[in-house]
Amino acid sequence: MAISESVARAKKIVEEYSGPKVRIMEVCGTHTHEIFRLGIRSILPENIELISGPGCPVCVTPVGYIDEALKLAMDCGAVICTFGDLIRVPGTDMSMADARARGADIRIVYSPLDALDIAEREPEKEIVFLSVGFETTTPGSCIAVRNAGQRGIGNFSILTANKTMYNAYLALKGSADAFIYPGHVSTMTGMQCYRDLAEEGISGAVTGFTASEIITALAMIITRLGEGKPFAENCYQRVVTEDGSKASRRLVAEIMTPCDAEWRGLGVIPGSGMKLREEYAAYDARLKFSLGEIKGKANEACHCGEVLRGECKPYDCPLFGQTCTPEHPVGACMVSSEGACSAFYKYGGDSWKRQ
Repeated sequence: MAISESVARAKKIVEEYSGPKVRIMEVCGTHTHEIFRLGIRSILPENIELISGPGCPVCVTPVGYIDEALKLAMDCGAVICTFGDLIRVPGTDMSMADARARGADIRIVYSPLDALDIAEREPEKEIVFLSVGFETTTPGSCIAVRNAGQRGIGNFSILTANKTMYNAYLALKGSADAFIYPGHVSTMTGMQCYRDLAEEGISGAVTGFTASEIITALAMIITRLGEGKPFAENCYQRVVTEDGSKASRRLVAEIMTPCDAEWRGLGVIPGSGMKLREEYAAYDARLKFSLGEIKGKANEACHCGEVLRGECKPYDCPLFGQTCTPEHPVGACMVSSEGACSAFYKYGGDSWKRQ
């Protein structure tokens, strides 16, 4: 069967679905944005509901982490290197953009290796890279730490907020009938973790980011749900393999070890974080600067947590589109280019409440 014919068949399955209502969570923020941009929501019948999940690393980074970075920049005099999305995420009292306006040395980089190069060029300064991300980006931080040791660069460290998705799915069990698993993360993990989740009663399909791939995954999900058994399907076989990237996982295991981690909206999920191993403690910013425990306080009116748990849509938040906009974000889900709130704001238009 030609690809176009198979996609047409998948589209027909989705458009003509008349079974019980199903709730499907697209975990990856890029999927959320692409589903909007491609107009896929417009072909869904009312009994297929898409909900956004916690698959945006910036969105699930807790307020306390931002406060840690601010303390390093403003009280410890460190140079903070970060990806661009994180700089406008509000902390308890301010964002890093606010701190930079007040004189803090906060720089946007495109790779942890960029931060390491800055440390080598400016040995008189302490350089801290904000290591935020899932399985896809964690190897880059590990390479930077390993290279720092090999090159004898002692003024470099990372502030970890690295997370793994497996235990998050367990924490979200029951919040959706099935997951659209993230394509990028799955290139690292491979499919076995999803087979394990199926054994735990959690269903889902991995897919890519084109219209044909997403529609195929949706058709696969509603077809398999009708069979009544938990499943794990790979609808992104051109990229995602059964084993994933063994080399990347070995690298991460060499440099980091699992730990409990706080997720915005989900609380502390045991074993879902990654921290540096003891032998690399010299590059752990929390230890290097004796940060201690810093608890942040989120804006109580912001519903980011509920959005990330799939309990409400962005437009259900009283701040959405009013005091919280991409130009003046109150919550992380509006800041991030992968955030659900930014997707609804950018693509929803006047039809927010019909999405």
